[in-house]
Amino acid sequence: MPDIVDSELIEGVQRVGLTAHGDDRGRFIETFRAEWFPQRPWDRIQANTSFSSAGVLRGLHFHHHQIDYWFVPVGRVRVGLCDLRRSRSTFMQTEVLEMGADDWGGLFIPIGVAHGFFAMTDVILTYLVDNYYDGTDENGVAWDDPDIGIDWGATDPEVSERDASNPTLKEVGEKNLPA
Repeated sequence: MPDIVDSELIEGVQRVGLTAHGDDRGRFIETFRAEWFPQRPWDRIQANTSFSSAGVLRGLHFHHHQIDYWFVPVGRVRVGLCDLRRSRSTFMQTEVLEMGADDWGGLFIPIGVAHGFFAMTDVILTYLVDNYYDGTDENGVAWDDPDIGIDWGATDPEVSERDASNPTLKEVGEKNLPA
């Protein structure tokens, strides 16, 4: 079992230390096992892959019914997280961390934690979710919301139309945030 380290800032966020096994031909990394995260059954797993050019920012996104598990096999990202769960002691706490390159680790993002990433290099990010996509649980908040204040390490990232039009936290309204 890999080292699983709980975030000191946001309840439920976990970093997973993964081990690369390799030789001059390449490497193998076991990136996920459902038993590592017994908090929720993983019976409806969907796997996704995001390809991003350096300078792209994706997010912030959050869900009411979905867990994310991220792994960066190629490139390097700066991850921004914000706890939007009103009932948690870490409500509105933020965290910034880097993943990828030779830092072989996974990131468990619980329901209600807003998440996004800035591609520091060209990057491939793979992620598992514990619910099939249907569009009804896709929520966003402005990546540059001053009330959240995530330091992305970039002042003018390339952002999609969807993410550029995400509302601020005040516009979302606390009653629309996860419990």
